Amino acid sequence: MRSHFNRSALVRQLTGWLPAPEEASRQDLAERLGDWLNVADAITLASAQQNLPKLATASRLERPKPPGDPKADLERARATLAKAIATPPQPPTDASDTEFALHHQRYLDHQRRMEMSIDALRDHVRQVLAARSPKLAQLAAMDAMLDQMLGGREQRLLHGVPAIVKLRFAQLRQSHPDTWPALFEHDLQRTLLAELDLRLQPVMGMVDAFGQEEAGATVLNSIP
Repeated sequence: MRSHFNRSALVRQLTGWLPAPEEASRQDLAERLGDWLNVADAITLASAQQNLPKLATASRLERPKPPGDPKADLERARATLAKAIATPPQPPTDASDTEFALHHQRYLDHQRRMEMSIDALRDHVRQVLAARSPKLAQLAAMDAMLDQMLGGREQRLLHGVPAIVKLRFAQLRQSHPDTWPALFEHDLQRTLLAELDLRLQPVMGMVDAFGQEEAGATVLNSIP
């Protein structure tokens, strides 16, 4: 139960293409997160938590309020990246193709596009939150710190996804020798969209917090 609860769509999909492990992991979320953070990281995290109010105040004083609607910015970035993912390869894949190299390069290109776009969006949303209120400024500071501590590990793991997609490529070519291109294209796009959702989760959390703050302010302003 613990090994499957609340897994991302990307992890669920990729797991279905891999051989079943001999024994499921019995680690809970806290134990798995501990594999990502060493003792020095834990000390840094604890110290940063204590200094969040100061960091948030300094951020609000240093930066002017940036323009933009975080929710609209998020939806626009997601739509642009999803449209690129949905664009089929040219020329179309032929059933006689045996090399994965072009698909590998295509996947890497989408990953680079996602990294650049989402990193810029995430930084922009942090700036909007930092200028909005002390609580949101603390959230933005925490997100920046966690991104610095965990982002490299996350990127290295995501860069391993094409190797699993290659396994799916081989599976479909063997099981559907005449019709595999359409099936593979569907799975490739589905994987990229699942990765897009995973990469956007930190931004989605901040946008949701911003929306709750805005809704609360609207209610207070409407009280006579």
